[in-house]
Amino acid sequence: MTRILFFIAACFPFLAPAAERPNIITVFIDDMGWTDLSCFKGDHVKTENIDRLATEGIKFTNFYVNSPICSPSRVAFTTGQYPQRWRITSYLNNRRSNNNRGMAQWLDPKAPVLARELQKNGYATGHFGKWHMGGQRDVDDAPPISRYGFDRSLTNFEGMGPKLLPLTLKPGQDPEKPGRIWQNATRLGEGVIWMQRSHITKGFVDAALKFIDEAQTDKKPFFVNLWPDDVHSPFFPPLDKWGDGTKRSIYYGVLDAMDEQLGPLFDRIRNDAKLAANTLIIVASDNGHETGAGKSDPLRGAKTWLYEGGIRSPLIVWGPGLMEKAAVGKANTSSILCALDVNRSLYTLCATALPGGTRLDGEDLSSTLLGRERRSRNAPLFWRRPPDRPGFGHGLQEDNPDLAVRNGRWKFLVNYDGSDPQLYHLGKDPGEKHNVAGNFPEVVKDLHAKLKKWNSLLPQDAGFPKPRKGPGPTSKLSNPVPGQPPGIPRLASSLQNLKAFPLLGP
Repeated sequence: MTRILFFIAACFPFLAPAAERPNIITVFIDDMGWTDLSCFKGDHVKTENIDRLATEGIKFTNFYVNSPICSPSRVAFTTGQYPQRWRITSYLNNRRSNNNRGMAQWLDPKAPVLARELQKNGYATGHFGKWHMGGQRDVDDAPPISRYGFDRSLTNFEGMGPKLLPLTLKPGQDPEKPGRIWQNATRLGEGVIWMQRSHITKGFVDAALKFIDEAQTDKKPFFVNLWPDDVHSPFFPPLDKWGDGTKRSIYYGVLDAMDEQLGPLFDRIRNDAKLAANTLIIVASDNGHETGAGKSDPLRGAKTWLYEGGIRSPLIVWGPGLMEKAAVGKANTSSILCALDVNRSLYTLCATALPGGTRLDGEDLSSTLLGRERRSRNAPLFWRRPPDRPGFGHGLQEDNPDLAVRNGRWKFLVNYDGSDPQLYHLGKDPGEKHNVAGNFPEVVKDLHAKLKKWNSLLPQDAGFPKPRKGPGPTSKLSNPVPGQPPGIPRLASSLQNLKAFPLLGP
């Protein structure tokens, strides 16, 4: 009988007892560069609390997010699918701007969401921090965060429901007369609390700690998103961390303060033997650094760019009671993985069945995350630039390639019309300085074909060039997006059927 039970548990992990399922905390930092953390060779501030996670866990140096800008990156991490499927290809703005860029107004609640499936499986689910997947500016009819499977939420100005809004204070300013920003967000749900911008991460942490305590009282495993809107501009660090007042100085003041404010969350888990033995903490950044603020040396590019500085993120995984002991404190410099894969892996780690009626783009790399092996993603990684970020702006005076793919050691970038092909051997040239496309025509041909196939299966946005003559591609057949003005790319109804988007192999 024992052997039978063991076989069932091994083959159907989602039937495991609730007590064995790990708690999960994801910390998705906003606009932090690849080398800003001191454990990733940052030299401006000592990020002691996050560094300690790295010392007690595993660092991954070939981890990617699936967009170089916030909203689509968060959609990928949340759904396990490329954000283009859901027509979120740049940051969500006001209604008119979203329409003009051929984008949705919010993430469709029909999308597969990890939190929802965990909630069905008995998890207590909470989101504390930036959302930015619907409900911002004048888009005040977006679904509440609870529609996506969260029992509780506390967000910022870019989400529906209870929120923390920032008061601001600069050196020399009367503390009795603080400034206010994003006041219009009071329309996006009830439960607004105003507090100093320099302490809002602490506000999210305090709410998360209360939620964790309640989950323990209820004897439920918990899934917590702690997604600070630090270190995104505008920068308002505590007054004692302004340094010389330059953009870079106050940016690192914000980073330093954020690390300090995250400390109590990490200590709460570490100092509770039961939680420390059965909790996984995942720390990453949603995209690259803002130009002139953080750093991603020696990588090329920054936030919004498809070069490495825009899409490669630091990743730290902590879970001493769950990880391979020999891997603890080490850096995994060989495994290539992305946010889609973290999403997919958490289904396995949490013994939770995959959502029905759809297929995720992520791959199960749970053993890699726990240090039991160093496997990489099999399928190539693909990117499309945000439609409103063609380059020559936002701090960098160069073209932003339209499309990119990484497959093993190779990274290929190209424009929609096939112009300016770029091929880099990232093992030898992580800074993407030496274009070797002319030396490897077969590699270019293969990767370009894979990239075009991937892109052709996804809805277009306003970044696509208009066809000069003849019929457009299938993704521009007319099935009007509600509220979208004429002249913006239309979506074929077949493209809204997820079965039309198979997972592409290598």
